[in-house]
Amino acid sequence: MQQKMVVMERDCMARRVPSGEPKTIPGGEFVTLTQDLGGNFTVTWQGNMLRIDGTDADALGRKPQKLEFETPSDDTISKDQVYQALETIYDPEIPINLVSLGLIYEVAIDQDNSTVNIQMTLTAPGCGMGPVLVGDVEYRVAMVPNVDKVNVELVFDPPWSREMMSEEAQLEAGLFF
Repeated sequence: MQQKMVVMERDCMARRVPSGEPKTIPGGEFVTLTQDLGGNFTVTWQGNMLRIDGTDADALGRKPQKLEFETPSDDTISKDQVYQALETIYDPEIPINLVSLGLIYEVAIDQDNSTVNIQMTLTAPGCGMGPVLVGDVEYRVAMVPNVDKVNVELVFDPPWSREMMSEEAQLEAGLFF
C-alpha cells in the first residue's frame, strides 16, 4: 500500500510499535497511514509508529470492523466467542489470524472471576511485535460478553513451527507443498 496522509476524524486509542504502550491520537491530527493488513492499521504520528485496531477504523475515515456477540443468558463467558474474537486478530506481517497460525496454545476461562487466561507464542522469540499482539489479544477478547479481565502469557515452549499452522493457513502463506 502506498503511504497516505489522513486526518483523524475523532480521538482514537492506538498502541505504539513495538512497545505496545497505549497512546491517544487526537481528532483533527494528521497521520500517515503506512499499512493496512489483517484489519488493523499502522500509522505514523509525531515521529511514532502506532497501530490502530480495525474496530476504530472510522477514526481514519474507513469502515470499522464490527465484533458482535450475543450475550449468553447464563452470564458465563463462551469459549467459542473467545475463539471468534481471537480469529479476528492477524499477525501484522503475515495477514493470517493468530489461531490459524497456531500461535494460541491455551485458552482457560475462570468463570468465577470473569477472567480469560491465554497462553500464546510468537513466530519467533525475538519478534518485536510481541507486545502489540498481546495488546491486540487483550483488546479484542475483552469485547466478548461477560469478560472482565484478560491475562495473556507469552510462552516459547514448545517453540512455534509452521507445522502448527492450519492447512488453510499454510496454503495461504504458500508453505504447503
